[in-house]
Amino acid sequence: MKEFNTAAKCIPSKHYMVNIADKVAEITQLVDAGRYFTISRARQFGKTTILTALAHDLAPRYIVLSISFEGIGDAGFQNEATFVKEFCRLLRREFQKERRISEKTRNQINGLFSRTEERTGLGDFFDVILEWCDETEFPLVLIIDAIDSATNNQVFLDFLAQLRNGYINRDARGINTFHSVILAGVTDIKHLKSRIRSGDDRKQNSPWNIAYDFKIDLSLSEDGIKGMLDEYEADHHTGMDTAAIAKSIHDYTNGYPFLVSRICQLADAEAAGLKEAWTLRGIDNAVKQLLTENNTLFQSLTKNLSAYPALKAAIRSILMEGTKLAYNPQQDAITEMQMYGLIRNCRNTVRIANRIFETVLYNLFLSDEELQNSVFSREGQLAKNMFVSDGRLNLRLVMERFIVTYHEVCGPLVEKFKEKDGREMFLLYLKPIINGTGNYYIEAQTRDQTRTDVIIDYLGEQYVVELKIWRGERYNAAGEKQICEYLDYWRLQTGYMLSFNFCKKKECGVHQVMIGDKLLYEGTV
Repeated sequence: MKEFNTAAKCIPSKHYMVNIADKVAEITQLVDAGRYFTISRARQFGKTTILTALAHDLAPRYIVLSISFEGIGDAGFQNEATFVKEFCRLLRREFQKERRISEKTRNQINGLFSRTEERTGLGDFFDVILEWCDETEFPLVLIIDAIDSATNNQVFLDFLAQLRNGYINRDARGINTFHSVILAGVTDIKHLKSRIRSGDDRKQNSPWNIAYDFKIDLSLSEDGIKGMLDEYEADHHTGMDTAAIAKSIHDYTNGYPFLVSRICQLADAEAAGLKEAWTLRGIDNAVKQLLTENNTLFQSLTKNLSAYPALKAAIRSILMEGTKLAYNPQQDAITEMQMYGLIRNCRNTVRIANRIFETVLYNLFLSDEELQNSVFSREGQLAKNMFVSDGRLNLRLVMERFIVTYHEVCGPLVEKFKEKDGREMFLLYLKPIINGTGNYYIEAQTRDQTRTDVIIDYLGEQYVVELKIWRGERYNAAGEKQICEYLDYWRLQTGYMLSFNFCKKKECGVHQVMIGDKLLYEGTV
């Protein structure tokens, strides 16, 4: 029986997986055209699975040399001689599965591997490659995975320069070399170059400026996820609505492959003893479990933020302050955030990559405040038991107690107050109340300087809370109309509004208002 997989590459005969044939076909077109390119994507984004499927697809027409730099230790990058020896060691493994390699080529590669003198260089290696390309009936395609292992190694840039030279001579002088070269990893070549050759103006030209711009989307589509779930349903007969479940998973993950598979993995683990595992509520529970994990992807995410304080500050500003950041690929902070999978380009505006990452980052930033002994977090924790009755969250009471707590702690609102202050305080108060049972996220479409919609999921029930600064009756009426439209989207009849009001003549507290057929609880701080 197949299973969902989050460890290493996915194998179609063993694992439930989204059909990636269309993506492989697009990449195959680049190979057929003789392109050299880099597949630079975040950790656990399905790169190795794609490369494996690609190599299989190319095998009938090409000799595919598919290796990983994870197989080369630091010593292998010390100089050209050690690099050539290690590279040849990896190629020798390909000999076992590729019978179309001539005896002469095998002997030449074995000879380079067996050399003991330090004089062996990249030139010797590429002489063998060029001779191989001249003699073989099948063009050579080189695929190198995990190029991040080459970071901080000058010999790798010299290797790229040799590839570049061969590419130029191939087109300009008709000299045979690798038909196509594919490099895959998290770190793109630009960042490798800047790390290795920082401050050296003489070496600013990239040795990989012949690379084709790889723009193929490797994220998983909603239809693709549905196809995977259809296969699972045919085997397990859970009665799930595969279209609805696929939409929910895609809404949470934006198609990030590891997150898609992990949510399915958690739902599958619950399916044996829980009938609702493959319902929308079951998926919400799986997401809740996922957010409590300290998996390698989340560890990588937080580690990268810690390593780049400026990057962390930019992400915090987007989330906590509603800052709109224009997407500019020339800004190092933006390219680094995208390289690590933290953000995406949405209509030339920087957006956090998906709801899962948003919640992880919110929790991280709120935890920073909690560690500073936030009174709002402490008060929410102390009062949490009064807010749940018969398994339902009493959000009206949450708002009432938050308003009381705010005035006890902070007193009257002052003009320097910003909406992000209220957002942060309310989330600090809310987080310990729903922790372990519910989760929340901020609707990206409304995360600006005028209003914020917090979506809370508690035991399968959704609550929409609009946070905003009071700007008069007219603006408030427009806000009521907007939240009613949003409630229609969520198919809800009840909504919540929390306004931070600077007017001296105001009535603090929570009151209810009927807008059409919608019931709104409007709170005033």
